[in-house]
Order: sequence, then structure tokens, then C-alpha cells
Amino acid sequence: MNDIDVPVLIVGGGGAGLTASMLLSRMGIESLLVTAWPGTSVLPKAHVLNQRAMEVLRDADVADTIYAASTPAEQMSHTAWYVGLAGDHEDYGRRVARMEAWGAGGNSPEWLAASPERQANLPQIRLEPVLRARAEELSPGRIRFHHELTGLAQDDEGVTVTVADRDTGETYRVRARYLLGCDGGRTVGPALGIVQEGLRDLARVVSFHISADLSGSARDPEVLIRWLWLPDLGIPGVLVPMGPDHWGPESEEWVFHLNYGPDDGRALDDESVLADLRTGLGLSEKDLTVHMISRWTLEGVVADRYRAGRVLIAGDAAHRHPPTGGLGLTSAMHDVQNLTWKLAAVLNGHAGDALLDTYEAERRPADATNVQRSLENAMNHIAVNALFGGGPKADEEENWRQARRLWSDDPADADLRRTFLAAVAAQSMEFNELGVEFGYTYDSAAVPDGTPAPENPDPVRIYQPAARPGHPLPHAWLEDLDGRRVALARLVRPGRMLLIAGEDGQAWCEAAEKISAECGLPLDAIRIGHLDGDYRDLRSTWTAVRGHTPQGAVLVRPDRFIGWRAHGAATAPVADLTTALDALLAR
Repeated sequence: MNDIDVPVLIVGGGGAGLTASMLLSRMGIESLLVTAWPGTSVLPKAHVLNQRAMEVLRDADVADTIYAASTPAEQMSHTAWYVGLAGDHEDYGRRVARMEAWGAGGNSPEWLAASPERQANLPQIRLEPVLRARAEELSPGRIRFHHELTGLAQDDEGVTVTVADRDTGETYRVRARYLLGCDGGRTVGPALGIVQEGLRDLARVVSFHISADLSGSARDPEVLIRWLWLPDLGIPGVLVPMGPDHWGPESEEWVFHLNYGPDDGRALDDESVLADLRTGLGLSEKDLTVHMISRWTLEGVVADRYRAGRVLIAGDAAHRHPPTGGLGLTSAMHDVQNLTWKLAAVLNGHAGDALLDTYEAERRPADATNVQRSLENAMNHIAVNALFGGGPKADEEENWRQARRLWSDDPADADLRRTFLAAVAAQSMEFNELGVEFGYTYDSAAVPDGTPAPENPDPVRIYQPAARPGHPLPHAWLEDLDGRRVALARLVRPGRMLLIAGEDGQAWCEAAEKISAECGLPLDAIRIGHLDGDYRDLRSTWTAVRGHTPQGAVLVRPDRFIGWRAHGAATAPVADLTTALDALLAR
């Protein structure tokens, strides 16, 4: 097989690597993706895709395909807690708490105001084939599964690797200017001495991908994730529908997680966990088909650095989370959204290499916050489960006696019930975390500003839109000159910056057009006003948060983060905008 010279080599073909390939292709940057795995994921792991992730996937032009296969919004509007699922008395499957989740399936005012996209739910076993097909369409012949990186060396000009084709036994060399490690931390990071730091082995989890008819026991069609306390086992379980043709109680496939203590040897024995699976679901062996059993440990770790010379890492290679909160895969997509436009700018000669240093400066704090949030979500679930009483060392009768106190009429149990509901209410930090999912901000040389960040009374649950440098571009509905309705976010095209001026900011638009024409910089410019401009602000949403006068402007980066802001008019707009671009692009 012939050696290859390519601007970007991507190692890893999961959510991060495939998304990076698609985004680079959409920006006209050639890349090669290699992955040791023979195919896409066989595990129904991550499944919730938040609004920011769906904006990234909209850039890759796969959002509509994902929505079509995803859980209907009305069947992912809540989460709930139950005691058991099915059994020989009426208390099995009793719901003890329910919570609105993911903005009521994306229909709450806060979620609708945050983005033109809604959250989706599609397990990784069905998501990754969609991503792979689109990546192959955009980059034919450059998505290579079962091609394993076997050697890596770098110098001041680039990276040289050896790759083995595991189907043919051939090896070849790849020379790339930059390497993007999206391999889950298996090869690239360790080869460069990158270390993941944090908490490990907090619990053992056994996951089952099954087919079963649970329509008679998994009631409540609006509930996506069911948190089960299993008195017969004295351990918690989690049940999630996997579709594919129907969702909710009618789902054909499910994933069921059983949570064991870190020292519980039963978790390592197939016969034991299969017996627990049947007991937990109240099914006989003939009533279910087990497609796969997987084991993993609860951990929260972040890499000590995201860049080593010409190599940058993203996704699970840079951070690993507990699944609580759905922040793992989505953070990976946010990583590559941040990184790919910077790679494109450097490779096209529009930015200095130092721009790539802002990737770690921006994403590592955001990822560390997400890991911490995921851990806190998991710890609160442990606290909720503890309130059911009993446990694996208690017998079935004692576990049921303790659990029944949660719906008992005995006044002596009222305080326990209130304590339990308060602990469940705290889990809104997982299911109502709009500030975490959408409102995270950046602080680096690529967002030159210096003004103090606004105070947020609840940065977990409250997203406060602001057109301040370092903040995500606020969502607004606009109307163009032909009367067509358009989302502001969709005016930011892949790989291109967007200058948004006020209705009287024509001078800024002319400056942007002049700079773009002279330097070939991918920079668009528009004016937005309530009555005047290239676009009308239909609800004055943008005008309320833009933070500048009608003569001012903001500069939006290709990842839809505000990069710079001018409060008003300038006597030398070309010089001022050039200075801002020089700082933003490390020129």
C-alpha cells in the first residue's frame, strides 16, 4: 500500500474522530482517519445528544438523519424512579418519583430559547453508522476501519506514523502536519506520555444489550431513563429503551445497567449477572435475548495536557466521564468543533500555530467541569439509592420492608419520604443542566476581551445568553429581506467567521469585506436590527443581548462563540478589526 501525505491524520473512528473528519471535510481540509476497530461501536453506550452537539451535527449535515431515527421528543420528556419492575405482587414497578428532563423533551421555554436545535436520543450503535456513512461520503476512501497505528514519531514540521491494515497484513506510512488522537487514550496519548488524572474504580457496572417485550411492565411512555431500586437483589439498576422502530414501552431493544459495589465479585461472573438480569426484570430466560454483556467501572478523569507538539487529543482520549448527565460523547463533539476550525485556519495560512494552544486553554476547563458534574450526578444517585434502605447484604424481605416506607401512611415514615424526594429533586442538576450543556464559556487568547463575566446565580441550571467574547452565540430568530425566517446560528457557515453589526454598523461590514477580499480570510458580514438591516430581529432577542449600540458589532468564530465585540462606531474600523483578528487568530 502506498505511503500517504495528508494535512490531518485522525486516529480513532468513534464519535469524536468521525465528527472531526466530517467537520474538516466541510471546511475543505483533507484528512485521513484510521482506527484499529473493524467497525463502529457494538455497544449501546452514549445516547443523549444535547443541543450544542446537535448544532455540531447540523454543521456536518447529519442532524435531520439523526432526528428521524431518534427517540420522539414526547418520549424523552421525563425520567422516573421505581421500586422493582415486574414480579408477583402489586408493589413491583411502583413509581416513587418523576422529574421533567431535557427541557420536557426540548419544549420548555428555556430550551426553545437556547438553540434552534432540540436534544436527541440515539444510542451509539445506531449513531456511529450514520456518522461513518456521512464521513465516507465527504471523504471517499479516507475512512479506514481495521487500520491500526503501530508507530508514531514527530518533528517540528509534522508527524510520521506507521499503520497496519489488519485485513491484508500490509503496512504503510502516513505523513501529516497534525495528528488528532481520538482513540480513547489507548495508543496516542500513552505514546506521548500524556496521563489521565482523576477518580477511578468508584463502582462496577454490568451493562446488558437485550431484546425483550417490556411493554407490560415499563409503563409511562414519556419516561426515557428508568432508575430502578431492585429489592430482590439489593442493588440499583437503570433501564433505557433503545428502539429502533418503536420507543418508550414498545421499544424492541433495551440497555439494562446493574450497579455493583467495587468489591462485589458477582459482577465478574456471567452466570451470576445473567441470573440478576432475569431477577431484576422479572423475566425468564426464554423471554429475553441477550445480545451483549459489557463491564466497566465508574471513573472521572481528565488528561494532564491536550497537546504534545503536532499531536492533539480529543474525546475519551482527553477525558472520561460517568454516563450520568450524558456529557461524555457530547463533550467530545464540542472538543472537535473547537479544534477543527482552528486547524483549518492554521493550515490555510489565516492563523498562527499558537492558535492551537487555545484549544487546551478553552476545552480542558470545560471538560473538567463536565467530568466533575458527571461525578456529582453519579454520587447523588448513590445517595438516592441509599435512602431505599437495605442493600445487597440484607434479604429480600428486609429490602422490601425498607422500600415500602417511601409510600407508607405511617407518620413515622413521613420524614424519610420528604428526605427521599429532596434527594431526587437535587437530581435536577443532571436533568435540568442547561447552563452546563449550553452555557459554558471560554477564556483564552482567542476571545480577547477583558470585561468581567456576568454573575450567574445557578451556572448548572441557568443559561444566561450574552454576546460577550467567550460566550456562545445567543439564539435568535431573524427574517431576511425576502421575508424568510432563519435562525441566527445557521448564518455561521462551516469554517467561516461572521461579523454581526448593528443596524447602523455599515462601516464594520465594509471593513470586514475589505479585510476578507485583501487577505482571503473566510469572513462574512451582516447587519441586524429590529426594523433595518440585512436581517430583522423578529423578537428583539438579539438586540437585547448583543451588548453594543446600533453602531457596534460582534465577531463570531466558526464554532459559534463570540470572539470580539465593539461597543460602538470606530474612526478606523479596518485597523480596529484587523487588530482584533490578529489577536483572535494568533497572527
